[in-house]
Amino acid sequence: MTATSPLWVANASGFYGDRFAAVHEMLTGGPVDVLTGDYLAELTMAILGRDQLADPGRGYARTFLGQMRDCLTLITERRVRVVTNAGGLNPRGLADRLTELADGLGLAPRIACVTGDDLLHRAEELDLGSPLTANAYLGAFGIAACLDAGADIVVTGRVTDASLTVGPAVSHFGWTPDDLDALAGATVAGHVIECGAQATGGNYAHAAALLREGHDLDRPGFPIAEIGADGSAVVTKHPGTGGAVTTGTVTAQLVYEIAGARYPGPDVTTRLDTVRLTREGPDRVRISGTRGERPPAELKVGLTGLTGFRNDVEFLITGLDAEDKAALAERQMRAALAHRRPEDLRFEFVPAEDPHGPTQDAATARLRVTARDHDASRVGRAFGAAAVELALAGYAGFHLTSPPRDARPDGVAATHALVPADEVEHTAILPDGARVSVAPAPRTRRPAEVPEPPLPPPLPEGTLREAPLGLVVGARSGDKGADANLGVWAADDDAWRWLAHTLTVPLLRELLPETAGLVVTRHLLPNLRAANFWIEGMLAPGSARREGPDPQAKGLGEWLRARRTLIPEKLLPEVARQ
Repeated sequence: MTATSPLWVANASGFYGDRFAAVHEMLTGGPVDVLTGDYLAELTMAILGRDQLADPGRGYARTFLGQMRDCLTLITERRVRVVTNAGGLNPRGLADRLTELADGLGLAPRIACVTGDDLLHRAEELDLGSPLTANAYLGAFGIAACLDAGADIVVTGRVTDASLTVGPAVSHFGWTPDDLDALAGATVAGHVIECGAQATGGNYAHAAALLREGHDLDRPGFPIAEIGADGSAVVTKHPGTGGAVTTGTVTAQLVYEIAGARYPGPDVTTRLDTVRLTREGPDRVRISGTRGERPPAELKVGLTGLTGFRNDVEFLITGLDAEDKAALAERQMRAALAHRRPEDLRFEFVPAEDPHGPTQDAATARLRVTARDHDASRVGRAFGAAAVELALAGYAGFHLTSPPRDARPDGVAATHALVPADEVEHTAILPDGARVSVAPAPRTRRPAEVPEPPLPPPLPEGTLREAPLGLVVGARSGDKGADANLGVWAADDDAWRWLAHTLTVPLLRELLPETAGLVVTRHLLPNLRAANFWIEGMLAPGSARREGPDPQAKGLGEWLRARRTLIPEKLLPEVARQ
C-alpha cells in the first residue's frame, strides 16, 4: 500500500567524522520517519580500503556502530527507520555487527543491506585498471526493496548520496522507475540534506548575515526534508535548533558538487535548471518544479588508488636575501639527496609578510620541500635528516619547523569511470536473508546538451567601484575526483543580471590564475540565480594529491569571493560605498 502523507526524512551525518551526537539530536528534537546518514566521500573509500588491507573484516564506518549503541533503543521505541551508506566496502559485515549489537541490547530490529556496488574483483574485466577500490554508484530501488520487505535498518555500500533519501520515498509513495519528475524532486531534496549542517548555515558564505539576523551558528541543527507524493519537498530543521534554513543556504548546497544543468544519476537525470525555491516561513524552503529525464546508460564508478609515500620539511628563512637563502637551501638539499633522489621532489618558496617586519614571524619566509616515492625508505627519516645536516653549513639563521619523521602514506588518486548499468549486480539482501536482484531503470542514450539559457537583461550602466566579489555573491566549491566544482549565486535579481553578464570564464581565469590552461565550463541556472563553473583537472591526479593547503578545493569559492573586481556601486552594501 502506498501513502499520500508527507515523508519526513532527516539527515544525521554528512561525512565520516561528522557530529557524533547528531543521531540522538535528530531522534529527540521532533518527528522523524526516516533517519539517514551519509558517511562516504571519495577519499573515505580509500581510507576504508586501507582499513581492509589491514583487516578484511573491516571496511565500514565504525563510528556508526557507536551511534547505534547509544541510540538503537530510542530508534526502536520511536519506530524510526534508518538508512545509511556506512557499510562502505563491507555492508554485509556492518549488518552482522549491528545484529550482534542489537542482540546484546535485547533488541531485534529487522536489518537489511544492499550490495553489488563493489567491482574490485572485476576491475580487469571491466577495464578499470588496478585500483585500491572500485565502486559503482547504485540507486534507490534496492533500498526501497529492503524497506518494502519490512526492514527497520538498511545498510548500503556505495549508493549515490541522494539515494539515501530517494529510496525511502520510493517505498513510501510506491513510485516506479517511470515516475521521473517525482524521482528528480526527491533527488534534489536528498542532495540538499545529504551534507548535514551545510543546508542549515554551516560552511555558508553569508554566515555573517545570518549572525546579524540573530541566528545561532554555534551548533547548527541538521536538516529534514518533508517529501510530498509528487516529489516536491520542504527543507526544514527541528524547532529550537541552531542555524537557519533559507533560500540562500539551500541554494549553496544545490550548487555543490554538480556539473551542469543535467545531474545524472542511476535512477533519473535531474534537471537542475527546472528547480524552484520558495520561502514558506522561518526555516522552511520549498523545492518544486523539478523535472526528470531517463538516466544515462552507464553507472559512474568511483576509483581510488594509493600513490605511494610522502614526507616534507619546511625551512624557515628570516630577514634579508630570503630568495637567495632559499636557492642555497634547495641546491644543498638536491646535492644531499643525489644518491637516493625521491621520484618527486618539489620546492615551494613562500615570501615573508614583510622582511623588515616588527615581528620575527612577519619577517620569516618559508621553503617547503615535499618528497614523494613508492619506496617509503627514500622519503623516510633519512630525508628529514638530510635537511638537519645542513644546519651549520646552510644559510644564515637556519632553522626548521620540525625534526625528521617517518614517511606517511601519500594522498589518494580519486578518479571515475563508466560501466554499463546492466553489468552491475545491484542486490537487496532482505531481513530474512532472501536476495532480490534489482533491475536497472530503463535507460536512455546520452541526450543532447541542454541549450544555454538566455541571459537576463543587462544591468543599466552606472558607477563602478573595485571591491571584493563576495560583497555581492555567495559561493561554494568542492572536489569531484580530479575536477573542481565552483558554484556562485546572487541574492537578488539585479545582482543576478550583473553576475550572468560579467562573471564569465575569462574573468574567472583572471581572478583565479590557477585555472589558466585548464578547461573551464560555465553553466547558468537562472531559477537559482546561479552559475556553476566546472574546472577540469584542477585537482589532478586526484582530490588528495593537489599541492598546497586545500587539496579538495573546499576554499576555492571563498578565494574567489575575496578577489577584487569592478562592481556596480548600486549592488554594494552601504558600508562599501562610503
